[in-house]
Amino acid sequence: MLFKEIPVHENTRQRLLSLADNDRIPHALLIEGPSGTGKFALARAFAQYIHCTGRKPGDKDSCGVCPSCIQHQSMSHIDTHYVFPVVKLDKMTNAPVSDDFLTEWKEYLDGRRFMDFSVWTETFDKKNAQPITYANESGALLRKLSFAAHGSKYKVVLWWLPEKMNEEAANKILKMLEEPWEDTLFIMVSDNPKELLPTIYSRVQRISTGRVADSVIAGILETERGIGSEDAMSIAHNADGSVTAALRSIGSRSDENEFFNMFVTLMRQAYQRKIADLKEWSAALATLGREKEIKFYEYSVRLIRENFIYNFKLPQLNYLNSTESAFSVRFARFINERNVEKLIEVFDKARIDIAGNANGKIVNLDVAIKVILLLKQ
Repeated sequence: MLFKEIPVHENTRQRLLSLADNDRIPHALLIEGPSGTGKFALARAFAQYIHCTGRKPGDKDSCGVCPSCIQHQSMSHIDTHYVFPVVKLDKMTNAPVSDDFLTEWKEYLDGRRFMDFSVWTETFDKKNAQPITYANESGALLRKLSFAAHGSKYKVVLWWLPEKMNEEAANKILKMLEEPWEDTLFIMVSDNPKELLPTIYSRVQRISTGRVADSVIAGILETERGIGSEDAMSIAHNADGSVTAALRSIGSRSDENEFFNMFVTLMRQAYQRKIADLKEWSAALATLGREKEIKFYEYSVRLIRENFIYNFKLPQLNYLNSTESAFSVRFARFINERNVEKLIEVFDKARIDIAGNANGKIVNLDVAIKVILLLKQ
């Protein structure tokens, strides 16, 4: 992985380069920040930069062509070791270690700059799997790190989500961090550093990365996925700074289109007070299943808020896609200071009730009737 392949966190990149160029790399480094923002890609690029034998003074990236770089690109560098959460499969008698799933890991990382824990979890094809790092990992690491570095000054351990260690594993890893090998570097990447053992957290040098700017995410969606600028900015805003969330939402756009159509139908039939049609609407929404009903009400809250903001005639504050924006031209005037909070409260309560196993048809019809009344305010 080259730094130039990562279009985010320029300040972090500069800091990592400075650590390497000035030979001030800590034996244990933690890159922490929100999920889906390219932190692990930075860690991979940093490890490659450390091992690169072809870069020259003043270079701000690995050369990409030396033997070390080629090995990094194929994830086969002899002095680079990966640690990541895994799942104990039914056929296993002992708790697994990362190396047991190295083939799957390389396939998962191939071409991936933004990590997605849910996608990695699906790799194991085991229902309700919860990948963690087991205590056995410490023994496997100890065996590998006890040998001297082969072709580099440093052995590098790239550790994704150390907060997924169980307590026994954390206590064993702590000893390695307290008494590190001189030629070994731990580069950890965490989405939730507060879940780390405090004694481990206190023994690492930390670099924090923030959310990715909406404009940067939108640019990635436009140039790499061919999304129109208006839709890209809408998706980026709703992704809350996570490139992974934005990319995931593209894959679920069919659901969002379905939710939009359900929302439009609700509002039109409610405005026209078509009770019989709204009963059919309520039943149709219930057939989508509990999870989709919950997501529909979350979507509805967002659309209500966006339409209220639309009335201020400040386009820079709105994050509607092109289809939603076209609808809002006529609909926004019905959402005002008298009903916006009440509508949001109705949708929020419906979401909570559905999540609590309430009858979907009854909840949905109750929502429809309340919307009839609130649209007239």
